[in-house]
Amino acid sequence: MPWRPMTAADLPDVLALADRLHPGYPESPAVFADRLALAPGFCRMLPGLGYAIAHPWAGQAPPPLDTVLGILPAAPDRLHLHDIALHPEARGTGQAAAVVAALLADATALGLGHAGLLALPGKADYWARLGFRPAAWPPGPALASYGPDALPMERALSRSAP
Repeated sequence: MPWRPMTAADLPDVLALADRLHPGYPESPAVFADRLALAPGFCRMLPGLGYAIAHPWAGQAPPPLDTVLGILPAAPDRLHLHDIALHPEARGTGQAAAVVAALLADATALGLGHAGLLALPGKADYWARLGFRPAAWPPGPALASYGPDALPMERALSRSAP
């Protein structure tokens, strides 16, 4: 089953998956609705199995966890991968790599030069295989909201980004 654009009708499933897969990183329904409203082209759904939420951003540090943005930066320079979540049944199938590649390609087409994320504990090796490297982001509320074990990572984008 391929990834497809997320719609507002998907939000209950997104919330259920988020609660199940990321119980230590709770976010309100308003956050998911906000990201979908602001960056629908960067929100994808793998029905019943996963979701991906990303958005254009400016500067290294992303917004803190569980923060409604209301508006995106006027001059974004990067794509922030906010959340890529897969049900255990879909892991190891290449689905995460496929949606990340699609999101990075869309970000490159938009003219964004970088992609960044906060890797949850135990996930840095996976992101490194996709070309992300540890980054030295300044301390602040965003990093603190994810806990001390989250690792800032980023990668440059180019016209040939996978």
